[in-house]
Amino acid sequence: MIRLTLCSALLLVWAFPAAAQNTDVKFIADTLVVQADGTFQADPDLATLTFAISSQEKELKPAYDDASQAMQKIVAIAAKNDLNKEDVSSGVLTVLPFYEGDRKKRAKSFLVRGQIILKVRDFSKLGAILEDSVTSDITDLRSLTYSLADEEAAKEHAVAEAMTRAIGRATAALDQKGQKVGSLRFANLDVKQIVGVSRMEVASLSLMEVAAETSDSRMKKSSASPPALPQPEKITVSATVQCAFQIQ
Repeated sequence: MIRLTLCSALLLVWAFPAAAQNTDVKFIADTLVVQADGTFQADPDLATLTFAISSQEKELKPAYDDASQAMQKIVAIAAKNDLNKEDVSSGVLTVLPFYEGDRKKRAKSFLVRGQIILKVRDFSKLGAILEDSVTSDITDLRSLTYSLADEEAAKEHAVAEAMTRAIGRATAALDQKGQKVGSLRFANLDVKQIVGVSRMEVASLSLMEVAAETSDSRMKKSSASPPALPQPEKITVSATVQCAFQIQ
């Protein structure tokens, strides 16, 4: 939608957003206000895999060792598939003791949990990474997200298109009167939310559910196939600009 306003004799009052301290800016006559939209569309170029690591044993050391080995295995899989070190992010392992009745007594078991995130830029490697990583009962895929590696660049493209359209519309409107677009007196920009980011979530187990898992259920989980991968969709970024141009 095009909004054009010609001000010839009256003052045009424009209110800044709150970030600009609610200051009112007044423009003199001979001002043209234009609004235009711009979009930028691209295929996602970044997949983010989030894995949960959890190991529970009666003794702390075996549980911690199993969780550490599972995390190291994911790191090795990442290296095998040529992922850069900066694209592999792992947090610390946390320990949660489980008591039966009195907490002053010895813990009945220990649960060790952690998380590791892989950023994959070559989507053809996703299948192999998942196949190798979820074969263990200690490692679970929690989410897979397709996005843009450089979202800021996409936003700038959308803003540039919106500005180009605003100038074009202002030029077309003034050409009818034999006038020209002058300097930009004010611009208000709104970059809208990115649309098309695909995210697959796998519901996380609560701590009590993890503690209640039996060895039989863990064996079934370890033999299960990796979940089907969602197909990435094009990602669209949109922007809206409102500009006030001087009329020459």
